[in-house]
Amino acid sequence: MLVAILPGDGIGPEVTAQAKRVLDALAIPGMTYEEAPVGGAAYKAKGHPLPPETLDLAKRADAILFGAVGDPDCDSLERALRPEQAILGLRKELTLFSNLRPAKMFPELADASTLRKEVAEKIDLLIVRELNGDVYFGEKGMRQTADGLREGYDIMSYNEAEVRRIAHSAFRAARARRGLLCSVDKANVLETSQLWRDVVIEVAADYPDITLSHMYVDNAAMQLVRNPGQFDVIVTGNLFGDILSDQASMCVGSIGMLASASLDANGKGLYEPIHGSAPDIAGQGKANPLATILSAAMMLRFSLGQADAADRIEAAVAKALAGGARSADLGGTLSTSAMGDAVLAAL
Repeated sequence: MLVAILPGDGIGPEVTAQAKRVLDALAIPGMTYEEAPVGGAAYKAKGHPLPPETLDLAKRADAILFGAVGDPDCDSLERALRPEQAILGLRKELTLFSNLRPAKMFPELADASTLRKEVAEKIDLLIVRELNGDVYFGEKGMRQTADGLREGYDIMSYNEAEVRRIAHSAFRAARARRGLLCSVDKANVLETSQLWRDVVIEVAADYPDITLSHMYVDNAAMQLVRNPGQFDVIVTGNLFGDILSDQASMCVGSIGMLASASLDANGKGLYEPIHGSAPDIAGQGKANPLATILSAAMMLRFSLGQADAADRIEAAVAKALAGGARSADLGGTLSTSAMGDAVLAAL
């Protein structure tokens, strides 16, 4: 089993290093690792955020553990060379269309949520975000209008096959959980969303055991704060999923706690924390590595067939938190490596 480790920028190398320590401690037979640059680090070293050798490694690997991309030094580059294009390129080249972003409240962190404890402690949901369509990949550009004004445009589009594919992924996820699926769109305004809703309803006929509901995205954002316990699985498009999953992260206490998986049709995936590169704290040992460690657990479960090892990691994280381990984002003082130490001790 080959795991590609792509640390990236900012705090990416720091948090992936802790996840690698945990994986090493498990000593899984036959698991090997190769590392390659990506993002701003790759641009500085190779002249492109996703160099050919990095993409080749990603294609050869059985799974990818990804840190974060984003470097202020690269903000002035043309869009095609900015660090963020690396993750978009990997999603496109590897056809990683199904993004799983779980948000579950660890009981020990209920007081860290901005929500009331009795509301926060009920959070146990999964956001299934479509990754290959929407405004992220639609035609975009800048132009001048007839009256001389600058105008920017980004085209949001989905075709039926893209929606059908992610809908099946979400229904299967709901079947493995509590059997509730909420499809989030903006069908009262967007034709894209109307197609989305129509196709999701069609796919629902194949899953009579799943309870399907629909919600407009603005209401969904409100309900995530008002009553997040009502949600089991949420399926939504690329843009809405990006926003709602970040919101869900704060409902459970910190964006530093949320892992994610981006999967292809065969279960191969890229695993990463949902947070960014956080250049303001990079190199200071302040980053919370738990989201990356939990991403490694997802990698073991979904792509590498190592469910028992994944359970051990998740149990170790819970035990470390129960023992009082807290990084700065959780109101504590532990450094990145010290949080890693706490998980290893629990493991």
